[in-house]
Amino acid sequence: MKTYLVTGGAGFIGSNYIHYMFRKYGSDIKIINVDKLTYAGNLENLKDLEGNPNYSFVRADICDKEAITKIFNENDIDRVVHFAAESHVDRSIKNPEVFVNTNVLGTAVMLNAAKAAWENEDGSFKEGKKFLHVSTDEVYGSLPDDGKSYFYETTPYSPHSPYSASKASSDMLVKAYIDTYHFPANITNCSNNYGPYQFPEKLIPLMINNALHGKSLPVYGEGKNIRDWLYVDDHAKGIDMVQEKGRLGETYNIGGHNEKRNIEIVNIIIETLQEILPDSDPRKKNVSKDLITHVEDRKGHDLRYAIAPDKIKAEIGWEPETMFKDGIKKTIKWYLENEDWMKNVTSGDYQKYYEEMYKQA
Repeated sequence: MKTYLVTGGAGFIGSNYIHYMFRKYGSDIKIINVDKLTYAGNLENLKDLEGNPNYSFVRADICDKEAITKIFNENDIDRVVHFAAESHVDRSIKNPEVFVNTNVLGTAVMLNAAKAAWENEDGSFKEGKKFLHVSTDEVYGSLPDDGKSYFYETTPYSPHSPYSASKASSDMLVKAYIDTYHFPANITNCSNNYGPYQFPEKLIPLMINNALHGKSLPVYGEGKNIRDWLYVDDHAKGIDMVQEKGRLGETYNIGGHNEKRNIEIVNIIIETLQEILPDSDPRKKNVSKDLITHVEDRKGHDLRYAIAPDKIKAEIGWEPETMFKDGIKKTIKWYLENEDWMKNVTSGDYQKYYEEMYKQA
């Protein structure tokens, strides 16, 4: 039985990954979820796993060397899947130091703890141990609006925000450990994820929630910025496949082949809500394109991201399975069916769930 240490597992992508892994492997794996439970970490995302003997949660900061070392000392960790990171660009513009601390220092702590636990006396590493660092396409900078150029694993890094700069730095740390110590690691750089459990400051859940309540739909600038959208379950599958089939030391780009302008995303959400909501639902009258409000553009806003997942398809056999038109319907239906989750998140009541859990501990 393999034991996985998942950092940031209470977040959006991390919790979806944990669900995916238990659906695929069931009782054949053990997962230890380490999360600091910042604003974006929500234990309710994994409520259905409470009581599962193969799942455990540890509240810890990845920058806490003592806490992370203790986890490695008390468990025979086979796989590390490192999601934990500050990830919202707007927040990084206001508080860059927080991003440097978590994303760079935290990654160094994780690398050192894994290295200490896995390294043999001769400097080699124990068989079967693997570290996967989950990163972003934003480290590559921006592409022209030509529909022809793409990010490849060989694309030079050119981060433009404090967030992407901190992720680029953490990528370089992992690369340095691979080169210096022959550390058994991989890096994945993914495009924009969407799906269930996404914190509602991100574009898609923000627009869904605001539209349902008749609130304005803020769009940066003219909304012409282009992103490549990846359904979160497809991403989880890609991560698992890289861990099992990827060549150690390699970077793999995971992209969705779903390029959309931001304004197009907003319009699709409005149209899909109008299609899905029954006439009897009073919220349907709130949903209108009149809610779209153009606001001042984000500082250093990259024009276009687009990943070419050619390498991961050729070497591992992964490719995106969910077209955006299908994924966005699944996503919207999930939010409509999980209104309490959204209410708890937007009101801050989800924090009370943590407090109740700790009282019981």
